This record gives sequence, C-alpha cells and structure tokens, in this order.
Amino acid sequence: MTATCTGEVVDRLRRGMETAVLSFPLTPFDDEGAVDLDAFRDHIRAQVAAGPGALFPCCGTGEFFSLAEDEYETLVAAAVEEAKGRLPVVAGVGYGWAQAARFAAAAERAGADAALLLPPYLVDGPQPGLVEHVRKVATSTALPLIVYQRAQVKISTAAVAELAEIPSVIGVKDGHSDLDQVQRMKLAAPDDWLFFNGAATAELQARAYRAIGVPAYSSAVHAFAPEISQAFFRALHADDHAEVERLLSGFYLPLVELRDQGKGYAVSLVKAAARLRGHKVGSVRAPLSDPPQEHLDRLEALLTTGLSLANAA
Repeated sequence: MTATCTGEVVDRLRRGMETAVLSFPLTPFDDEGAVDLDAFRDHIRAQVAAGPGALFPCCGTGEFFSLAEDEYETLVAAAVEEAKGRLPVVAGVGYGWAQAARFAAAAERAGADAALLLPPYLVDGPQPGLVEHVRKVATSTALPLIVYQRAQVKISTAAVAELAEIPSVIGVKDGHSDLDQVQRMKLAAPDDWLFFNGAATAELQARAYRAIGVPAYSSAVHAFAPEISQAFFRALHADDHAEVERLLSGFYLPLVELRDQGKGYAVSLVKAAARLRGHKVGSVRAPLSDPPQEHLDRLEALLTTGLSLANAA
C-alpha cells in the first residue's frame, strides 16, 4: 500500500470518527461452537445500516483470541463484502509479532483497509521491545496499523516518536483512560495521527477524552443497541449535557457496574445483550462463559431502560 493509499485510509477513518461511533462487531457461533457465517453477515449488515464511522471485526469484542486463522480470514472477508466500501474495515491482529504478521496477511488478502494491533500475548516488554514488535508487524504488511495500548502495553512519549517514523503506523487506540498520558502522547505524535478512546465502556469517559481533543470512541453498546449508542453520540456532540447525564446515570453507569460483576463481561455481557434483543449470535467461546440468569435479568431491565431513554432523546 502506497503512502497515498495510507493517507486515504487515514482520511476515511478520520471522517468516520468525526461523524459516528466505531463499531466492534460480535462473532456469532452456532450451538456446536462453530462460526455462524450467515449470522455474522446479518450482524454486519445491521451494524452498517446503523451508520457507524468504521467497522472493526475480529477484535476483542469479536473474540479474536478464540479464532483460528482460517475462520478469521473468512470473517474479515465477509465483513469487507457486506461493508461494500461504504465505511472502512479495520481487522484485529495480535499475539506475538510473527503470529500478528500472519493475521495481518490474512486481513490483507481479505480486503481490510487497516489493522488494529492488539497487545502482545502475556509478555510485558520494555519500550524498545514494544517499538520493535510494532515495527516487525508493520514491515510484514501493506496495511496501515493502529496500535492498541491496553493492559501491559503503555506507550511512552519517546516511543511515540519512534513509532511515528514507521510510515504505516497511523494512530493509537487507548484503553487505559490515563488522560495525562494520552495528552502527552498526542502532543508528541504527528498531527495526522488518529487517537480514539477504547475503554471497555467508552461512553463513560467520552466527555473527558473530548476535552483533550480526542472525541472519537469505540462503542461495545453499538453491537447490541445502536439506538442507545447513537443517542449518546448525538447528545455528546450537541453538548446536550442534560441528555448525556440521563443516559450515563440511567444506562451506562449501571451497565458498567454489572460488567464489573464477572470476568470477561466486556465481551460475554455484550453478546448476552445481543441475544436478549433477538440477534442470533450464540454463546461465547471458552475461556469466556455466559452470564448467570440473575445477571441476565438485570441486563434485560437495563436494556428496557436504555432503549426508553434513547427513544425519548
């Protein structure tokens, strides 16, 4: 991919981030635990129709960590086909750099526009090692890369300067919500780098990120209730503080409190919510597990409240 093509991807992503939330689709599985490709296509079509700024298939919410490489390539190709060029498709890649390079090659064959580089598996490396990890993946593929800092990965301002020298590295997704650090990174990064809020329930921190010039964010809620997700986005960008407060206190904060009740709920609770809304997404794959009935009951009540708030907005 040429520098011009990379610039075009950056421009498309920036436009999308300015006008809508970022969608991180689920990966449906059937009763036997196999990928349900027809259900995935239905899910992608519904996500695209809801109008997000970009699609990020096969990332954390899409259970990247449990996908075989052949499943992954099939899913990314299906997402690209269903998107039909209407919005950018950014596929998750990860593990060690050699494995991430193989996933990036599969994403490239499948027609993805860019890749989101998830934190490397288990290892907590020093900053030079992190930079070299990104460089190894970047030089293996023509796809532009967004680096996801979360868990053990936290990029220093010095590392930002080194990453900026890699032409295909185009931005950062932040999952730490350390706004002082994000501000420092942003000041050290090139002007055309993309930054977005990638906290587990990003809406809760969206106002704070927007205050430091990072208005874009991913929305797990968009995967099961785009009506709620979009109502919040509209209120946030219209500076309708009263509506933002209503949605935060009535839906998002209770959702986060429920999410904190179980391990892996950042994914399994989202998938459970999609099932409650009648979407054929199946269960999560191990090592995740579905929430117990008492949590499903609370989730169903929250959905009713959230949809009511969104409809009144």
